[in-house]
Amino acid sequence: MRFSLLTLVFSVLFLTLNAQDTTQKVVLNRYNSIEQQKKPYVILISLDAFRWDLADKYQAKNLIKLRESGVQADYLKPSYPSLTFPNHYTITTGLYPSHHGVVDNIFYDKATNVVFRRADKKMATDSSWYGGKPLWVIAEQQKMLSAVFYWPGSEISMDGIRPTYLYNYNEIIPIDRRVAVVKNWLQLPDDKRPHFIALYFPQVDKAAHSYKPDSEETRAAVQIVDDAVGKLVEVAKASGLDVNFIVLSDHGMATIDRENTIPLPKAIDLSHFKVPPGNSLLHVYANEKQYIKSTYKALKAEAIDYDVYLSKNIPKAWHYNRREDKYNRLGDILLVPRLPKVFSINGIKPDIGQHGFDPSTQDMHAIFYAWGPNFKSGLKIPAFENVNIYPLIAKILGLTYKQKIDGKEKFLAPILKN
Repeated sequence: MRFSLLTLVFSVLFLTLNAQDTTQKVVLNRYNSIEQQKKPYVILISLDAFRWDLADKYQAKNLIKLRESGVQADYLKPSYPSLTFPNHYTITTGLYPSHHGVVDNIFYDKATNVVFRRADKKMATDSSWYGGKPLWVIAEQQKMLSAVFYWPGSEISMDGIRPTYLYNYNEIIPIDRRVAVVKNWLQLPDDKRPHFIALYFPQVDKAAHSYKPDSEETRAAVQIVDDAVGKLVEVAKASGLDVNFIVLSDHGMATIDRENTIPLPKAIDLSHFKVPPGNSLLHVYANEKQYIKSTYKALKAEAIDYDVYLSKNIPKAWHYNRREDKYNRLGDILLVPRLPKVFSINGIKPDIGQHGFDPSTQDMHAIFYAWGPNFKSGLKIPAFENVNIYPLIAKILGLTYKQKIDGKEKFLAPILKN
């Protein structure tokens, strides 16, 4: 009996793991144009939740050496809210979350009466939730091939276009296998070789969430991704190609008080409002507008460890208020906890490491390191907003874009060689 039960458990585990899609998706009959074959290469690497100080704190030897050979920013400023999905999509569209529509990891869409949840695979890959034009889309439209090994938003079909080479997100492909795949991409013939490559490494985020940023587990995760970056650089060198690297993170991480969380405020009547769960912010959506003003006043009177904003009065620096809410997806009222406090309205104890807070908070600061033939060397620059990554990469690859974006080419143009 015990053997049968154990066999069943392992069988279910095996089927669950193998249910994850680990195959490479390739769009056939696409080729680099002759013009694009002459362009340089960009490998964009996201180290999720790699806080601004972690390279030095945990002696990430490869990153320290490589950043000193190129360009490093004091820190990279995430967009609000400093969460994974909104910021990754901001980096690859050049738009603030309020302008591309992915305003949170979980949010309510008034037009469809649906709550978006990034954990819902069907929703996360539905292009109707996403605005803007990701870098891989403009590259493919201009006959330059792209490749993505995990990136939030990369699995959607935008204007009928996906990256030529794509891996859907899963957590069972080992990191060395990912390096080997990039090696294979760089060894393809000129007409089939991707010039824009994006990779996403979640190891630091997972460790810092579960064990906090100041932990041996986070130290180990930093070493894992640092080693992977070092191997990718060796792969690029061996290819003999003009490969530029941009290594960044989407946000930092803070240690929170998970024992004394903030429950749903008493002033909120759930018969009149919808409140999707969240830790670092809560969107409060009114079913009827007549209850907004009175509830806002009651919340202001009740609030102790959090700030209360009407959507029209959210801080201008966040680019996250009613006026900038292109898709009408922000709450009518926003509740923002004051660190180390967080919300827990569903009774679930949050992870000890959290993000999503004001981008000006030091613990939310991210990294930006870049090196390669198109970058100046030994250069340190002031902090800048992550919306400016998009025009930088487009400039290096010689890609054009006509759509309006929030990023400005002028901010990072000085870090490139003439």
